[in-house]
Amino acid sequence: MTRVAPILDTVTLHVPFRVVKRGGRKEMQLPEGAAQTRKIDGALVKALARAFRWKRMLETGEFATIAELAEREGIAPSYMTRVLRLTLLAPDIVEAILDGKQAPEVTLARVLEPFPIDWSEQKNTFAHT
Repeated sequence: MTRVAPILDTVTLHVPFRVVKRGGRKEMQLPEGAAQTRKIDGALVKALARAFRWKRMLETGEFATIAELAEREGIAPSYMTRVLRLTLLAPDIVEAILDGKQAPEVTLARVLEPFPIDWSEQKNTFAHT
């Protein structure tokens, strides 16, 4: 067996980034314009899925009221109504979220806040790439 001499040169690599808190987790955020791999926000996707499932359950008459459905799900009716509002998001915003291509500012906490009903106004509120 032959031994290779160790490499004595040191390479230093500087990567500019900042740590941001997102959904209770810390993530690295690269500078503007840097190529970033997209990550699907599981909490946001789960909230969308719940919203559309709950909407279907209400529309089909499986549950007569939001209060009745919220009781069955074991959550507060006020939270359920905020999640149900996600069904009013523009289709291209929903698609961006499902593909992990939403803007970094589009978090579950942000979309649960009141947003415009008009889809063109939503695009200004939730500027996505």
